[in-house]
Amino acid sequence: MIDRVQVDPPRRDDGGFRCTVRIGGRSHDVGVSDRDLTELAAGAPPEELVRESFSFLLEREPPQSILSTFDLTVISRYFPEYRGEIAKRMQRHRA
Repeated sequence: MIDRVQVDPPRRDDGGFRCTVRIGGRSHDVGVSDRDLTELAAGAPPEELVRESFSFLLEREPPQSILSTFDLTVISRYFPEYRGEIAKRMQRHRA
């Protein structure tokens, strides 16, 4: 269902990343902090964390309900289980 996840250079001023996610005809601009990458992704590249985060979101809501621009930290406001669940998923990917 996710067409493409792309890291958009250059890195953000705070050291994080900006990613573009394409789902069907929709595009989403997603910020990933270095902290989230370290804490949640177990050393994975940002596009893997973003792809898995979008899979998490799509299991809970339709694509048109996902914000067009946001930082990954926002997901926990709507889904408190996000950080724990995504950390587990990323560990499985890296194993």
